[in-house]
Amino acid sequence: MRIEPIEDKFKEECGVFGVFSKNNLDVARITYYGLYALQHRGQESAGIAVSDGESLKLHKDLGLITEAFKEKHIQELKGHIAIGHVRYSTTGSTNVENAQPLLSSYKLGSIAIAHNGNLVNADVLRELLEDSGHVFHTSIDSEVIISLIARGAKRGIERAIADAVQTIKGSFALVMMTKDKLIGVRDSNGIRPLCIGRIGDSYILASESCALDTVGAEFVRDVEPGEIVIIDEHGIESVKYSEQTQCETCVFEYIYFARPDSTIDGINVHQSRVKAGEMLFKESPVEADVVIGVPDSGISAAIGYSRASGIPFETGFVKNKYVGRTFITPNQEMRERAVSVKLNPLKANVEGKRVILIDDSIVRGTTSRHLVESLRKAGATEVHFRVASPIVGYPCYFGIDISYRKELVGSERSIDEINAVIGADSLAYISVESLLKCFGDKKGFCLGCFNGIYPVSTPIETAKDHLER
Repeated sequence: MRIEPIEDKFKEECGVFGVFSKNNLDVARITYYGLYALQHRGQESAGIAVSDGESLKLHKDLGLITEAFKEKHIQELKGHIAIGHVRYSTTGSTNVENAQPLLSSYKLGSIAIAHNGNLVNADVLRELLEDSGHVFHTSIDSEVIISLIARGAKRGIERAIADAVQTIKGSFALVMMTKDKLIGVRDSNGIRPLCIGRIGDSYILASESCALDTVGAEFVRDVEPGEIVIIDEHGIESVKYSEQTQCETCVFEYIYFARPDSTIDGINVHQSRVKAGEMLFKESPVEADVVIGVPDSGISAAIGYSRASGIPFETGFVKNKYVGRTFITPNQEMRERAVSVKLNPLKANVEGKRVILIDDSIVRGTTSRHLVESLRKAGATEVHFRVASPIVGYPCYFGIDISYRKELVGSERSIDEINAVIGADSLAYISVESLLKCFGDKKGFCLGCFNGIYPVSTPIETAKDHLER
């Protein structure tokens, strides 16, 4: 498998959004802007489904939200309920059939679903459903959920959803829609985030609070682990489908995935990253002339390191904002230059200086090596690498596209050996204990990628296309 240096990061999950309007909001347009705010969570495909009270209509396509939707598509999606999805594929290949939301008909009508997360028992459930005669149209685990719901629909949609989400195992933040209801579900461990907002009498569901800010909604609260919220013309109803709940939010939401202007489960993402930088200095100080951060998620931690150390913070890299999903690297030589196309050192700020380089994480190590090399070429006399997360030594099974330990530079190497790979003058990581202090009083995080201990029993290591037939 070829690893692009430009893609040497955990991938950003997916983003989900939903709106129930009681006051004539343009729900498709609001969903479009909500997904625009969540674009960092997935850039492979985008989709919006709406209900007008009688039927459900869907448009989805590959690409960024601005590529998948034109004005005519928004105008065609009329209704009072909408759900939307931006996707990075953690299971299933990249094609328009696997784009979400998924739309399905069942005994009582139609249902659409958008899913952020990853199921660890999807293979088993899919086989059982196929044995009972169900035909699958996609290779993504989200279709297993919608199939389970449709199968139990004769008991009523609320009961069918509750039964389905008690059957599936893994991480999931779900936004679903019938012809007259908007429904949100969060897994019993709260691994993936989901929050509730409001515009007047209308309600919003979103992966992150930044999307609420974008559409002018006020934040109400986070959906709790093991909770189903059902929104209809009578208001909002809460159903706890699991008593065995313990919030174990994916720690990488705070380290890397979420936008810095989001607040998840009461913790502001930017502030937690700044504190991580401060703790990083206390644990791993080094003499230098300037502190720089790797855009974008390393910036907040670099600010914290600078504040704690008194060493000036400077802009070290200029980011090309126009390098996106469609960036083409035609040959090996250009692939090697891919990092410098996306991130170019600001020579005036690093030449002749001892540089502390702060990044949010090191996953495979290829990008880190290129960044160190580019700073040396720009004239940095020393490069000290500091990482605002502990060593990533284990794969993630809950929605991140790293399924094999062998892909991780930290899986079987010491810090000195990792440093030999990236070529810095020194390397240090924040400890798990210090990282947890950055989150204040909140208890409970999924730390599986650091310690191999997961909140849900995990499968054997599998590739992301393991559901393909």
